[in-house]
Amino acid sequence: MNAEASTTEKAPFVSGSLARHVLVMASTGAVGMTAVFLVDLTDLFFLSLLKNTAVTAAIGYAGTLVLLNIGVAIGSSIAAAVLVARNVGAGDLDRARKLASCSLAFGLGLAAMLTVVIVLGADAFLSLLGAQGEAKRLALVFLWTLSPGYVLAAGELCCAGILRGLGDARRAMSLTLVAAVVTLCLDPLLILVLGMGIQGAAIATTLGFLASSSLGFRYLVKAHRCLVPVGTADLRESFRPFWAIAYPAILSQLTMPFANSYLMYLMAGFGNEAVAGFAIVCRLIPVAYAIIFALQGAVGPIIGQNAGAREHSRIRKTLDISLVLSSFYALCVSSVLFLFSAEIATLFNAVGRTGEIVVFFCNFIAISWAFVGAQFLANAAFNNLGHPRLSLAFSWGRASLGTIPFAFVGARIGGAEGLLAGNAAGAILFGIAALVTAYVIVGRSASTKGP
Repeated sequence: MNAEASTTEKAPFVSGSLARHVLVMASTGAVGMTAVFLVDLTDLFFLSLLKNTAVTAAIGYAGTLVLLNIGVAIGSSIAAAVLVARNVGAGDLDRARKLASCSLAFGLGLAAMLTVVIVLGADAFLSLLGAQGEAKRLALVFLWTLSPGYVLAAGELCCAGILRGLGDARRAMSLTLVAAVVTLCLDPLLILVLGMGIQGAAIATTLGFLASSSLGFRYLVKAHRCLVPVGTADLRESFRPFWAIAYPAILSQLTMPFANSYLMYLMAGFGNEAVAGFAIVCRLIPVAYAIIFALQGAVGPIIGQNAGAREHSRIRKTLDISLVLSSFYALCVSSVLFLFSAEIATLFNAVGRTGEIVVFFCNFIAISWAFVGAQFLANAAFNNLGHPRLSLAFSWGRASLGTIPFAFVGARIGGAEGLLAGNAAGAILFGIAALVTAYVIVGRSASTKGP
């Protein structure tokens, strides 16, 4: 094995500075995660230059279904990363390679099935969200044009997850960067110069996913020699451990599109301008809070490798360091959003009610993402310490009990702004509960002999 493949020869996270491991994985993961969601934000920015509220609203409606696909792909990538990290940590490199190959096959297969569902059901689903008229027509155009990109996005994210499980944060980051760069270059050409509008945005995004997934396969085959031929028996054997982690991880990831769907439904009652403002907020959040989104995937392999090596004291310390980093980052970002709220609204040509909703989020709601970050960290601990169902329970708890009644009451009392405030209150409660539970689980794992 060549020098570049050395990351598969040992578990890099079971020794050395945990603070450094967390910072490296989080920062590279944040760059990568920013690139994933920057694709959506880039589309929205160039489409906002058309100054058509129906276009911005269409992206908001379509984004819920796109987020559904991304959620399934991220869930599959979490399972791949956990399985690879555990076996690398335990020194079983052959099994790590086999599980990596099977996990990638499963991730692509799930994405292909979901693509069929989205293409056939998009019209009905958009109607359920309250989409009508030109906004609905444009949303359908975007979703149908983007459909080949759903599988390609799953390929990119699964490859990135495997690379993180191996400890190769730099290459995992580069995949999502490639997708963002390609999209950023093609968006103005297709949307503005060629006049393709929302369809041009979908084509640019698809080509970005094609470039990044191709690079991911190259890294796994050439740099790490991680992908190996697998047969039906291998797939059958690997499916149970993959699915044991993937299905709760996927269901956990689906909580965001589920909650957003309900919030979008409520927001539709306040008109297209409110929907457009919410669409901007939904795309601003993952870019602004990139490290918080990245920490779940970044910390997971560190916890997984140390769990495989039975280094339990390092697991607790990893969680401590990650929580401090997440909280400090959320405070800094929220302060920036508060100071530049008006400029952010202007950047996306958000005027009237659209601009008011964007400014309200930046001024009053943004800080609540510190507690969402706490829940993400708790989920990483649950997934890597053998308790994926706890991750599922807390995620769906926040998406249902922490969203529906809080947002409904908030909308009744304070309109669109009250809706956002109610949703934030639920997130705070569930974030605290999940984090406390995670520390209990980590304490229990340290008192047992097994990983």
